[in-house]
Amino acid sequence: MSERSFVMVKPDGVAAGLTGEIVSRIERRGFGIVALEKRLMAREVAEEHYGEHRERPFYGELVEFITSGPVVMLAVEGPEGTIDALRTMMGPTNPLDAPPGTIRGDFATDVGRNIIHGSDGTESATRELTLHFGAELSG
Repeated sequence: MSERSFVMVKPDGVAAGLTGEIVSRIERRGFGIVALEKRLMAREVAEEHYGEHRERPFYGELVEFITSGPVVMLAVEGPEGTIDALRTMMGPTNPLDAPPGTIRGDFATDVGRNIIHGSDGTESATRELTLHFGAELSG
């Protein structure tokens, strides 16, 4: 049984030149990259991507940040448990809580600009993969 997840290197990670390091870490862990694309995220897509946060005070900042520069989006595949393993590799959302060896622990310093995004479960993975790559890659 395989599992797919959506992973995104955010504008701060792309600007810092971390895309190769992040993709390398994912591949060295044994996960496959099914699709990879670098682009500017359209505002409407960003609003849908972060739709669950629409009522939160930081929603506008999220949308502004994610559309502020290019992002690198990946569809990542591996065995069952891939989503959880990728989230462990990323580290906690707040980089100050992220241990060394995690992507956020090694490279991020601010919760609002924390280098990377990854789906938090199978439902969000399906939704995010469909939104960014189309239904054919969602599972």
